[in-house]
Amino acid sequence: MEDTTPNSPTLSDEQYRKKMQRRKEVQDKRIAQASSEKGLIIVHTGNGKGKTTAALGMILRSLGHGYKVAIVQFIKGAWEPAEKNVFSFWEDQIEFYAMGEGFTWETQDRDRDIDNALTAWHKGLEYIKNPDFRLVLLDEINIAIKLGYLPVEEVLAGLKQKPADNHVILTGRGAPTALIEISDLVTEMTLIKHPLRDQSVKAQPGIEY
Repeated sequence: MEDTTPNSPTLSDEQYRKKMQRRKEVQDKRIAQASSEKGLIIVHTGNGKGKTTAALGMILRSLGHGYKVAIVQFIKGAWEPAEKNVFSFWEDQIEFYAMGEGFTWETQDRDRDIDNALTAWHKGLEYIKNPDFRLVLLDEINIAIKLGYLPVEEVLAGLKQKPADNHVILTGRGAPTALIEISDLVTEMTLIKHPLRDQSVKAQPGIEY
């Protein structure tokens, strides 16, 4: 059977040109039909690395457009991440709150973890409801929900209060089904290999933090 995929060496230049022309027509039609705009609820979940990193890329893009953004960190609050240092250059556009006291195995105190998660959520909700903040990142909130620190129903109710044109990103593995169902964009990061798990390579600056 002849291989006629776009990069197949059996395609002639003319066949390739026609195939790409048809693809362009399909894409152009799809873009032309997508005329509406809306604020999105975005979820980055899964066991793979890159959930927060991808969200921070959106933060950076929004800053480039001149928008105000807010970041609230759940779980990782004991860290002083390098991203916070970089974003300090946009002090007039960004508010960054690192709540909590690190990972749950660091505090070993469930009540304290719950109090920290609730405090972070209430701070995040302030930003979500504030029309001045075009994008709000709730980093690792999915873990707080999964561990029972935050009722998913409360988070869903809070998301309904966001302005129509503003966006919210929720990151962390184990995103609940109810959250996924009401979201507009959901990405699952799949773990294939990890240097810590597979090679005992410790976390390194510029990669993990």
